[in-house]
Amino acid sequence: MNMPGFSVVVPASTANLGPGFDSVGLALGLYMTVNVRSNSSWKVSYSNEEYNEIANDEQNLIAKTVIAVAEKYGKQPPTLLLSVESNIPLGKGFGSSATAIAAGIEIANQVLELRLSDREKVMEGSQIEGHADNVSAALLGGAVISYFDGESIDYIHIEKPSVGIVVLVPPEVLPTEDSRSLLPDKLCHKEATRSSASGCVLSAALAINDWKTIGRMMEKDRFHEPYRKHLFPSFEAIRQSCKELGAYGMTISGAGPSLFIAVPIGKEDEFADELAMRFPFYRSIATQPSETGTIVN
Repeated sequence: MNMPGFSVVVPASTANLGPGFDSVGLALGLYMTVNVRSNSSWKVSYSNEEYNEIANDEQNLIAKTVIAVAEKYGKQPPTLLLSVESNIPLGKGFGSSATAIAAGIEIANQVLELRLSDREKVMEGSQIEGHADNVSAALLGGAVISYFDGESIDYIHIEKPSVGIVVLVPPEVLPTEDSRSLLPDKLCHKEATRSSASGCVLSAALAINDWKTIGRMMEKDRFHEPYRKHLFPSFEAIRQSCKELGAYGMTISGAGPSLFIAVPIGKEDEFADELAMRFPFYRSIATQPSETGTIVN
């Protein structure tokens, strides 16, 4: 099959925002671009050396997703050359696997002319990823609050979150499975109720762009932060500095190991510079939410 080339651009994402565990995702202004061309065999190349250890054939997650979607719809996918450029830190809590899955879904949608709806794409991504938070934000952009039980999907899409963002990125990678292994099998009813309440208020505040309330709720999580925060150097000192500087709130980005800080819009560069000076162990990145999800150029 010979076809015209095209590109798919997908944003990074952060998940949870504290108590929105496995249900809240926010697209970030960091992007992966996949340039797609026909090829005699599957080949995936990355311009960023950070990705060098990732599979470069049909075992690559982008390629596997294309193949899986094609099989589901009874199609035979063409073999492709995928040239990838990305400024998304790998394995640092920015949904890099969800970004790859979102790219694969859209590539399959294009080359196989599936005409998938947004809901169908989110469902496909959630089934492959196992949860909807990162992949829904990567596909749709903005903020997405989702419910996924493995068989059905419901979500609310907030298209234009208005907030400045600083992410503090440590040098080490933390595999998601290692981070998940720290979580308890059970949570007492009182703790679960309290954390669920903070997640409900956070979701309502997201819908009206009330980031002062979101920031407070981000720091009331009991689903995962208490069991993971010991992995983060200077966690409490960073949180205290964020309060002193006037940030809305700080939380773990996804499963970690990066930290997500919500700040007044337009102040993200100022906050990033100050936190970089105070906590040089971390790389400090200033960004904003991405209003665009996965797009084709």
